[in-house]
Amino acid sequence: MSRSPATSARPRRVALFVTCLVDLFRPSVGFAAVKLLEEAGCTVEVPSLQVCCGQPAYNSGDRATTRAIALQVIDAFEGYDAVVAPSGSCGGMLSHHYPGLFDDDPALKARAEDLAARSFELVSFLVDVLGVRKVAARYDGAVTYHDSCSGLRELGVKEQPRGLLGSVQGLKLNEMKTPEVCCGFGGTFCVKYPEISNAMVGEKTADIASTGAGTLLAGDLGCLMNMAGKLQREGSAVQVRHVAEVLAGMGDLPAIGEPERS
Repeated sequence: MSRSPATSARPRRVALFVTCLVDLFRPSVGFAAVKLLEEAGCTVEVPSLQVCCGQPAYNSGDRATTRAIALQVIDAFEGYDAVVAPSGSCGGMLSHHYPGLFDDDPALKARAEDLAARSFELVSFLVDVLGVRKVAARYDGAVTYHDSCSGLRELGVKEQPRGLLGSVQGLKLNEMKTPEVCCGFGGTFCVKYPEISNAMVGEKTADIASTGAGTLLAGDLGCLMNMAGKLQREGSAVQVRHVAEVLAGMGDLPAIGEPERS
């Protein structure tokens, strides 16, 4: 892994915010994140007291529950140099939405703002904070990349993953016509509006197919699981992976939705 000279500083004490979906459905993304962070010189810890970021409750309008969850998260991640999530939506929840939950309590708001200032999406942290410019990984074949809404629109994650993917040996990036268009997941949106969600993901899978890529990558597991499900229902052979897995050299694992190998 290569870093720019200006940011080759001391290892940082980083806490990994694992996220619910990674914990329950795709732990390999968490292991890939730890590998990338350690190779970049960080000391990585996974606080055992961490819980959901509260986004499902927040998006459903339940501010009281979200606030209670946020307090647990703030306590769990106190004292770390940085909090890094392999997810733009969870990272955006911590960095953009937590402070507003405590507008009526200046002391708690200050703690939420402190956490927000230390919270990052994984790939943007590697590139923008640590100065990582290339990775020591290989992935043979053409891939296409989907820009997840929260990572792109809240956190500005766009060029960072593409830059690192450009350093992966054997990999060719075939861009979609509309990589920035929502895949139709949207957390609770796909539950509330399944017909609209299905139409949106259908347009997305058609765009994926038009690239000729054999692998779909993105930085948010919710989006990836949504698109993987639709691709499988359509009988597509496209494999779906989190970008961290490919960057960490873990692209030989079964793709999302594939059975584990014995």
